[in-house]
Parts: sequence; C-alpha cells; structure tokens
Amino acid sequence: MTAVVPPSLFACRRFVLAVALGVLAGVLFPARTAAADATDPAARGLAIAREAKRRDTGYGDFSTTVEMILRNPAGQETRRTLSIRTLEPAAGNERSLIVFRDPPDVAGTTLLSHSLSDRPDDQWLFLPSLKRVRRIAAGNQSGSFVGSEFSYEDIAPQQVEKYTYAYVRQEAFAGQECFVVARLPSNPKSGYSRQLFWIDTAEYRPLKVENYDRKDVLAKTLLVEGYTRHLDRYWRPARMMMTNHQSRKATELLFRDYRFREGANASDFDPASLGR
Repeated sequence: MTAVVPPSLFACRRFVLAVALGVLAGVLFPARTAAADATDPAARGLAIAREAKRRDTGYGDFSTTVEMILRNPAGQETRRTLSIRTLEPAAGNERSLIVFRDPPDVAGTTLLSHSLSDRPDDQWLFLPSLKRVRRIAAGNQSGSFVGSEFSYEDIAPQQVEKYTYAYVRQEAFAGQECFVVARLPSNPKSGYSRQLFWIDTAEYRPLKVENYDRKDVLAKTLLVEGYTRHLDRYWRPARMMMTNHQSRKATELLFRDYRFREGANASDFDPASLGR
C-alpha cells in the first residue's frame, strides 16, 4: 500500500503503506495470489504485498482533508488541519503533497515526497516562517514529522521493492481474518528494524501495523479503521491512530472529503513550486 502513507500519506492508505497506509508498489510486477508459494514465507509475504498494491492501482490522483490530533501522556490535545494530495506512480515515482492549513503557527508548512523505486526517497519541507525549502536528508527521515508520532518515512509513499517480506501466520483481528506479514526495510537508515502488518484476507487492507525500533523493541502501533470504498474499488480509511509506546504520546488522523481524479499532474509536485 504517521505522514499524510501513507497513507502510499500516507496516505491515508499511503500512510500505512502508512500511511499509509500506505501505502507497496507491486504495479511493477505481475500480481500473484496470497496462496502462491504457500511453503515459502518470503515469497508468500511478497505476494500479499504485491496483491495489496495491485488492488489500489488505477486511481490516477486523489486528495483528502485530514484533522491531526496530537495527545501528550497527560491527555492534552493539539489539533491541526491539513490536506493531502497524491499522484499515482509514473516511471516508479509516486508523489504526495501535504499542506498544513490550521492553526496559523503551522499554516503553509508543506511536505513534498517523491517515493522512488530504485533509490532513497526525496523529500522537501517548506517552512513559511523561514520562507525557504529544506531537503530532508535520507538519514533524517526517521525523525518526527512536525511533532507527531508519524515519522517522515511513515508519511512518504511506499515502494514494494524497498523491503523484504515474510508471511508469519493468519489470524483474526478486529473481527476480520487477516494475514500477518513481516516487512523489513532495506534502507539501513530506517528508524525501524521490522514492521508487522495485519492485512485483511478479503480486501487486502492494512488494519494494524506494529513498528519495531532499531533495537527490535516495539516502538509504535498503528491502527486503521472505518474503511469506505470509492469508485467501486479503492478503499480509504476514516481514522488512523499511531501510539508511541515509549513516549506514551499518540497522534490521531481523521480523514474526510476524499476526491479522486481531479486532474493532478507531475508539475503540481515540483520542488521548485513549494512556497509559491
């Protein structure tokens, strides 16, 4: 299929795939069913990832409005409103644009992500207070995205070939039968040693993601809820909750107003246009 996956943010689904959603770029490969290579955990895990992506191709572009709610350990909340726009991959380059609308102290802050299939992602952050664009170095993409529990790598669209996979088991979660698939990043600078995905067997949607830090300790858990179908094919969530087990902070994302095929093109995601 935290920044918005994600969603590929996120979004939405890209956040897991997170987002993204999020979120898995099997469009570059022939689809295979989850039953394929049932005795080979790596092949079966990869087949599930490719099938999840295959089912989410062909949308062209989509956008959504998101309310971000940050909660500290005492339960105090900070709310922000942002918009997310995603352009489907072309030549292995999937693009997403996140723009903060409210409150005034963060309004105009913009994150542009180009998720590339053959090298580390390119990301640029526009900070209106400084009136400049800052490129996010590959080594810094595990850092917190604007103080949330989503990292920059959570927020960027995901690519299947940047990970290795292993089918773990099948079990019920949230009342749905799920594949449990382990995903290991190939990027040595990733903030994660591995991730466990719960993907429902009926529609191949991520319902839960456990994120393990570089010491292989459970760091964060993402829950994805309230899926609705758009254009009779594309599933998008209404809510994502990322909980940080180490800091005891959490970030909730509430999605509304999904819009598809608005005519976005690559020039809308040009780093030179940030801040205009």
